[in-house]
Amino acid sequence: MKINTTRFGELEVDNSDIITFKDGLLGFEQLTKFFIVDPGDQTLILWIQSIDDASTAFPIIEPKIYKPDYSVKLLPAELTSLSLENLSEASVYTILTIPQVVTNMSANMKAPIVINNKTKIARQIVLQDSKLEVKFEMYTDLKRYIVAYTSDDSVRTNVKLSEKTEEAASNQETQNKTTNSNLNAEA
Repeated sequence: MKINTTRFGELEVDNSDIITFKDGLLGFEQLTKFFIVDPGDQTLILWIQSIDDASTAFPIIEPKIYKPDYSVKLLPAELTSLSLENLSEASVYTILTIPQVVTNMSANMKAPIVINNKTKIARQIVLQDSKLEVKFEMYTDLKRYIVAYTSDDSVRTNVKLSEKTEEAASNQETQNKTTNSNLNAEA
């Protein structure tokens, strides 16, 4: 289905990607249908976009990225409300507040979003841990993670080029070397 959004324009969304919040999000209880948008940038920040309201989207991030020791402990009733036996079957996100001064970015560690990966049923759950902050300043930790992050795409990408494609690539490489040699000789 096509969904119009204020922030991202028109997006194509599969029905299987629609997340249902039976109780909505805190302060937005009337909005119950959402989907996750990955803007594809280097920040690791995703967005949870409302289907019900084109102008409502919240920046979210996996808390393990900037706080590896973060853990969510749900009560049995909370697990049941999400049709979960344990959290290994779920994704956990924190909602971010991103002010004009981006270095003051904070995450709501006290009330994460928990999504059942199979059923796409979700809740924002206020955790009982009194040590968790509603405005956990995490910009420095996120920046440190992004700077330290390395990716070896060869591990994930197993594409074998056809012989014709390899030959064309080799010819292009030879042509590039010849062009560069000629340019260097002219200089």
